[in-house]
Amino acid sequence: MSTAGDSRAITPPDIRARKGGVPLVCLTAYTTPIARLVDRHCDIVLVGDSVGMVLHGLPSTLGVTLDMMIMHAKAVRGGLEKALMVVDLPFGSYEESPEQAFRNAARLMAETGCAAVKLEGGEAMAATIQFLGARGIPVMAHIGLTPQAVNAFGGYRVQGRGEDAERIRRDAISVAQAGAFSVVLEKVPEQLARRITSEIGIPTIGIGASPACDGQILVSDDMLGLFSPFRPKFVKRYAELGDQAGAATAAYADEVRKRRFPAAEHVFADAPKDADADATGSGGAA
Repeated sequence: MSTAGDSRAITPPDIRARKGGVPLVCLTAYTTPIARLVDRHCDIVLVGDSVGMVLHGLPSTLGVTLDMMIMHAKAVRGGLEKALMVVDLPFGSYEESPEQAFRNAARLMAETGCAAVKLEGGEAMAATIQFLGARGIPVMAHIGLTPQAVNAFGGYRVQGRGEDAERIRRDAISVAQAGAFSVVLEKVPEQLARRITSEIGIPTIGIGASPACDGQILVSDDMLGLFSPFRPKFVKRYAELGDQAGAATAAYADEVRKRRFPAAEHVFADAPKDADADATGSGGAA
């Protein structure tokens, strides 16, 4: 968690200045309620294109659109006060040219109020990162396993083993030199992540990388035990809310079928009582 008692929103330069300091805490969020839950504990909240798999049931992130990212980012913005909000540029929205990336990143920032964008790619995206930075758009880079390139990789495989380590290292150096304020290292060998962290001047944020990274990120639904189709090795579950929600739903269904719910305390009398005040929480009807 960032400095206690500091109500000022965190900025990209703040994150960059944290290199080598207290590890950065980062989580994803796609909705206002989750954003409110994680805001007080996180330095960075990422509206990731993982939303496509987590909330929309897509088989990969490739089907996520810019409109989807904008919709979810608007929801997350409403739940944040402190954490830096970073939003993913989805597949196909930035790879064509730096100019295309600028148009879509500018729209994303203007419509959502995010302070930075994230894009995948190393050396190949260095010119784009530099182009965006020169025009006032802070960029978080993402190298190693880049899920938007899953078809090129042949699956969600560890990147940077053996001779391939030098490619990942060059990617890290390139995005740092291009002006990225931080870089996500995903699913790379621990020693490689440790080496990169020591060699570049911007914070590294690990996911399946190394405890030596300058920060860590997980998908909130993985961390909370809400997403169950698969569980990557690098995920630690800090709760099993999916199991709890399933048990609660089963209990509700059982009570409805046995006419145990609603009980007397959940219905209204003919004459109004103090307890009948319109404290309906979410508004009552769905």
